[in-house]
Amino acid sequence: MHRTLIALAAATSAFAATPALADTALFAGGCFWSVESNFEKVEGVSEAVSGFAGGHVENPTYNEVAYGGDTGHYESVEVTFDPEVVSYEDLLTVYWHTTDPTDAAGQFCDKGPMYKPAIFALNDEQAAIAEASKAAIAESSGYTIVTEIKPAATFYPAGPEHQDFYKTNAAHYERYRIGCGRDVVIRELWGDQAFLGTSENPFP
Repeated sequence: MHRTLIALAAATSAFAATPALADTALFAGGCFWSVESNFEKVEGVSEAVSGFAGGHVENPTYNEVAYGGDTGHYESVEVTFDPEVVSYEDLLTVYWHTTDPTDAAGQFCDKGPMYKPAIFALNDEQAAIAEASKAAIAESSGYTIVTEIKPAATFYPAGPEHQDFYKTNAAHYERYRIGCGRDVVIRELWGDQAFLGTSENPFP
């Protein structure tokens, strides 16, 4: 059903100019390399930026978040999208089917508070849509959904070495994604609803 809502983006769509009616969404779904990679394949998304949100330290570095103690941040991705092409509801559909919303300890091989799944609702409308979407996915899947829906938080972009990592360090990224078992779990959870960006499980 939802496969008719979103089309696989053309190769250049991730670099398209930001539309006049651009909106933003903020998602945490484990390793930001993978979340960024997923959303940049969705038509109507002009940019996805890896970074950090939800913490209590200003301008955190990657080392501070990953190794320096409890900054409270989640690895997150800020998604810029054209609501005339893809709706916030559609982005949530992609989000659910590219994450494990049953894992409160992290995502896939990455465990710890910085890898927990969360949706940061940037306004009251997003909060209402996200809550309704969470309830719907819980009912349709039968899973206990532990993904948090959190209020808006300051987003801090990660360093340039983390942006578009799946492109600039493709071999490293592929080894990581395979080794982490992300796609195996996604297939097990979602079956033919999984969004993997492959010929077998494409983005809708």
